[in-house]
Amino acid sequence: MAPMLRLGVLSALLSLLAVPVVSGGIDQVRLLGPQAVNLWRLEAARTQAQAAQNLLIQQDGFANTMSLSGASEDTDGLPSQLERKYPAHWFEQPLDHFASSDGGHTFQQRYWINTRNYRPRPNAPVIVLDGGETSGVDRLPFLDTGIVEILTRATGGVGVVLEHRYYGRSMPVNNLTTDSLRWLNNAQSAADSANFMRNVKFPGIEEDLTAPSHPWIYYGGSYAGARAAHMKILYPDIVYGAIASSGVTHASIENWEYMEIIRRAAEPKCSHHIESSIEIIDALLDVPVTRTPLKALFGLAALKHDEDFVALLESPMGGWQGKVWDPEVGSTRWEEFCDALNRPFISGDDLAVTYDRDIDLVMITEDVGVPVPVYNYARYIKDNFVSQCTSTVEDCFGTFDDAKFQETGLEQTWRLWVFQVCTEWGYFSTAPPPGHPRIVSRRLTLDYESKICKQAYLPGEHFVVPPLPNVTAVNALGDYDIAADRLAIIDGEVDPWRPVTPHSEYARDRVDTILRPFKLIPNAVHHYDEYGRRNMSEEPPEIQLIHEEMIGFVVSWLEDWEAPEGR
Repeated sequence: MAPMLRLGVLSALLSLLAVPVVSGGIDQVRLLGPQAVNLWRLEAARTQAQAAQNLLIQQDGFANTMSLSGASEDTDGLPSQLERKYPAHWFEQPLDHFASSDGGHTFQQRYWINTRNYRPRPNAPVIVLDGGETSGVDRLPFLDTGIVEILTRATGGVGVVLEHRYYGRSMPVNNLTTDSLRWLNNAQSAADSANFMRNVKFPGIEEDLTAPSHPWIYYGGSYAGARAAHMKILYPDIVYGAIASSGVTHASIENWEYMEIIRRAAEPKCSHHIESSIEIIDALLDVPVTRTPLKALFGLAALKHDEDFVALLESPMGGWQGKVWDPEVGSTRWEEFCDALNRPFISGDDLAVTYDRDIDLVMITEDVGVPVPVYNYARYIKDNFVSQCTSTVEDCFGTFDDAKFQETGLEQTWRLWVFQVCTEWGYFSTAPPPGHPRIVSRRLTLDYESKICKQAYLPGEHFVVPPLPNVTAVNALGDYDIAADRLAIIDGEVDPWRPVTPHSEYARDRVDTILRPFKLIPNAVHHYDEYGRRNMSEEPPEIQLIHEEMIGFVVSWLEDWEAPEGR
């Protein structure tokens, strides 16, 4: 390849780095309020730097660079193996499905299909997986070996991953201002899916597989799980069946119960270490003379606001949701955090502290000591978060400068889910009520967690973000009691999102039937059924069981399907 052409291609590839979709970043954005944006930036910068190095390190061997495996389009610009296996297709959608007059504004919605199990016949199903609040590329494993492959293999159907509007490459606007985001809501997104189901023509398939001429089974996990349930309620004529996995069908302003699930489900010693550490940290922050030495122990002495400090201490809790039964997919961050808290005192690089073995305390001043787990907590935060900061800690972890949240370029992908939180979904992760045991600081108030809504989304000419999210827009579709024939509810026993699903302790219990499955996976965290192995015998027993049950009720549903009259 000629040098100028090679550099031109490299330049084009590097331009893709401007829109990072950071692995795992969405989980932090769900959880940590304004502090999540700081962590998103740090992780995005590190990912971009690594991607640039991967591209440029082999400038003299460009063909070899292009063959790197495992890199997705959303990290270093190179297609992954799954993207090559399942090329993207596009479907034209109206920007506004409910406009009183047709302004002609449309966008291209991306989707992928798996046809290897397809057997053409009048009742061939389509299993569509909702991409939810991330790039659809992140869902391709579910098309290849996960739940879509499992169900299409059992039913001879076509598998589809449908990317959500505004996420990945299904971007309908050229900036992320408040006005440009006004079409990012539940009603427009559901209308996208309905329009797709009624009108898509799958490439390479001669048959018309549109709904309702063929049975469509709509699957989603987490936010997309709520969407799956909503689709069954909103469009029962075209959604023959739906599966809501960890579906967060109850929108709430505050969501302190997320941390409560973790506190109760974690290994008792780890939970105790976190709970006692947070109690001590809150107490020391109350005393002016110990406030700065405590923050200095964490490498955050210069961080102005205590709320920002304790919000960063909440960060390791996201590791619980990262637990997945498949070690090739799951994260071990939670176990690493617990192991770190449990270690005996090991002197670090902070010479300002000493360990008093007689009283088993790490002395942060001449008169003030903290237990070893608090010291270990501090080292973990320094090693895993503060160490990523290449500027001042206020610049890296402060959240009270409004200007930090007001960039509106397409690269600011954190603005998407946060906009949905601020307008319709809520889920601000606050401290529990006074007197309740807790593993997060009592300083995490609703005012602090929700202030990003005012900071980030200035009033537009056509849209203003409400003072608090309009959760009624979600809950009016069924809330905890959402139900319909051929709507399956599947949740995880120790999923931190369980309190806002139909398996919440606040919800009424139900009978599990073939027509209305209601299943709780033992010891499972977040949408565990979505993951799968090509050989199901390699899965843990509880995952094999739920997959067999899902195959059973979907096959049963399809046996009852009848083509609509006149079709």
